[in-house]
Amino acid sequence: MPYDQELLALPHGPGFRFLEKLSELEPGVSGTGTYTITGEEPFLEGHFPGNPMWPGVIMIEAIAQLGGVIAQSDPAHPALGDMRLTSVKNAKITGTAFPGGTLTIRASVEGRMGTLVQIKGTVSADDMVIAQASVMLSGK
Repeated sequence: MPYDQELLALPHGPGFRFLEKLSELEPGVSGTGTYTITGEEPFLEGHFPGNPMWPGVIMIEAIAQLGGVIAQSDPAHPALGDMRLTSVKNAKITGTAFPGGTLTIRASVEGRMGTLVQIKGTVSADDMVIAQASVMLSGK
C-alpha cells in the first residue's frame, strides 16, 4: 500500500526530507520508512571530503520526520500545526552509512500529552542499527 499521502504531512522541502518512502504505517502508533543516500546531498561534500558519510544528526532528524508522519496520521487526534522537533534524548550513534546505502527508519509513539508527542526510533543500514534516539515533537 503506498503512503504518498501521509508523506505530505512533512513540512520539509525536498532538500531536507530524509524519508522518501513509507513501507509500514500503523496510524498514530508506529511506522517504517526508507531513505536512499544518493551521494548528491550537498552537505556530503563537506562531511567528509573524499570520504562522505551520513551525519548522525541527520539520522536523528529522520527519526523525527517519521515520528511526525506517525503522529499526524493518528485518527484519535487532530493534526498538529507547526510541528517541530523540540528535544532529543538518549541519542546514540553507533555506526555510519555511505552514499549508495539505504537507511531503514523505524519509529513509534511512546506517549502524547496535549500538543507534545514523544517518539522513539532507530535507523539501520544493512540490517544493523546505527542510530537510536527518543525525540519530542510539539505543535499547535
